[in-house]
Amino acid sequence: MSASTSEQTLFLLKMRGPQTAQQLAALLDITSMGARRQLEAAQGRGLVAFEDLADKVGRPSRRWALTREGHARYPDRHADLTLELIAQVKTLFGDEGLDKLIVARERSSEAAYARLVDLRLELAQRVDSLARARDGEGYMAHAEPQDDGSVLLVENHCPICAAATACQNFCRSELAIFQRVLGDDCKVERSEYLLDGGRRCVYRIMPVDASSAGS
Repeated sequence: MSASTSEQTLFLLKMRGPQTAQQLAALLDITSMGARRQLEAAQGRGLVAFEDLADKVGRPSRRWALTREGHARYPDRHADLTLELIAQVKTLFGDEGLDKLIVARERSSEAAYARLVDLRLELAQRVDSLARARDGEGYMAHAEPQDDGSVLLVENHCPICAAATACQNFCRSELAIFQRVLGDDCKVERSEYLLDGGRRCVYRIMPVDASSAGS
């Protein structure tokens, strides 16, 4: 059970961000002492670190989070090869050639998502379908409906982070893809961004009325 619990601990920190030992214990259905043992073992391997944050009352709260090494356990897909290919495309065909590559990827992704997202469904169901597709691609994605009628598309991991870092047009094209796939009765905005120092990427999808959509 120890190895499995260890992996679950790291996965929860990846998906949920900083957590206390007590919060992890509740999620893992183990004792607080058991959770602390898991965290201390992971700390010894350089995978997690803690920060003591002052609460309003009482003692500081110790929150644990993944280190860079911990995040590296969920790697980019073929990062080195991707970076090499991007560099070679730019060398051989220039920025115009790289733009054509991004457009081709954009069209392919959009076609694949469009087959899975039924525009006749409610917005929350459409976003859920898109999130499932992205999750299958390694983005650790899920949808979170909000009280105001909007829906968050949360991506806890970026399997193409190396490519996106080298060429942010990969990320800009995703916004356009999501907008077209989800329909013109909603607006897609990025509210958290991994490449701007965020823990994850989050897209807020907001419904718009017919008059706004047509303007």
